[in-house]
Amino acid sequence: MSSVQASRGTRDILKPEIYYWQKLESVARRILTHAVYTEIRTPAFESTELFARGIGEATDIVGKEMYSFIDRGDRSLTLRPEGTAGVVRALIEHKLYAQADVQKLWYTGAMFRYERPQAGRQRQFHQLGVEVLGSADPRADAEVIAIASDFLSELGLTELVVDLNSVGNAEDRLAYRQALVDYFTPYADRLDPDSFDRLSRNPLRILDSKHPQTQEIVQAAPSILDYLSPTSQQHFEQVKSLLTDLGIAFRIDPRLVRGLDYYTHTAFEIKSSQLGAQAAVCGGGCYDRLVAELGGPDTPAVGWAIGLERLVLLLQKLDEVKPPALDFYIISRGEQAEPKSLLVAQNIRRAGFRTELDLSGAKFDKQIKRAVTAGARYAVIIGDTEAASGNFQLKDLASGQQQSVTLLELISIASLT
Repeated sequence: MSSVQASRGTRDILKPEIYYWQKLESVARRILTHAVYTEIRTPAFESTELFARGIGEATDIVGKEMYSFIDRGDRSLTLRPEGTAGVVRALIEHKLYAQADVQKLWYTGAMFRYERPQAGRQRQFHQLGVEVLGSADPRADAEVIAIASDFLSELGLTELVVDLNSVGNAEDRLAYRQALVDYFTPYADRLDPDSFDRLSRNPLRILDSKHPQTQEIVQAAPSILDYLSPTSQQHFEQVKSLLTDLGIAFRIDPRLVRGLDYYTHTAFEIKSSQLGAQAAVCGGGCYDRLVAELGGPDTPAVGWAIGLERLVLLLQKLDEVKPPALDFYIISRGEQAEPKSLLVAQNIRRAGFRTELDLSGAKFDKQIKRAVTAGARYAVIIGDTEAASGNFQLKDLASGQQQSVTLLELISIASLT
């Protein structure tokens, strides 16, 4: 009988890769805690309607990539393909907007999309995201960009640059949409099939096309910046000024747009050229109309998301991440020694030291070799004699020196080194 394997597009995360995940999760939690963002955990599956309305039925995600199913109650449910819709649903359902004028939230977790698996892109993937809901202040836009920049910089990514744009308000976008229709219509027979389909439904998304011939046509397309109202222009200028004050490098990219109607004002991507060809490691923007679109009150919002698989790939190329140092390796052999070793290990752990207990029952020399391989500072050697007397052999694995100590002496020595 053949063995059962992980489904295509999913993968196990094992050591040493897991240490990179633990590092980025630890750094993210610390930075977001310092910024007083509250973690939110939403369900892994939601009503299909939430994503159809929240992402848009005309998108590839909803039309081609979602994992949807009918449950036993004849309800259509979908594994979440992104995090924002669930956060907004929680905001509305629990009336979080009534608890505070502004909600600053962050999340991380698995998302699901039916895509062709490749390096850094799986059908089950993971995102880290932040959402600020309830503020139309340009400082909110700049703050989330600054937090993302700090997070990526602390992980070791350098040469970061923010690609920045404004997609204006609803009226600006309507005027720009018509300008794009007028521009692309004469080229309709030269557009790739997806872009041709988008011409009538969502022309802004033509700007995202990767098709070479379509990209050539896009180069001369109208710029959204020419259609911004004075209010939108003022908002954009304030965001740029705030980023300049923060020392965050940015460049204007008028082709960077969000194709859904509820997006407004600031749109951005953070890229790093550290590894050669520039790759976006973070993307986000304002979505002032999404909360109302999903049945809540008019609520301005801004946020971003980072794909963690791609980020881990970048980190693996930059530096080696090792597990935390191992303080003690407990070695035991004997009828009395082995039960005693567990008691010793637990007492050392409670004192705050990272301690591994060897459960193999192998000969002492083999266990000592494992302790050295594990990188432990000390080996605690317990035989039946030591178990009976309460005096254990403490071996410094760097110097090779060994001494007989009690449990209290053992912990005291470790605390001083």
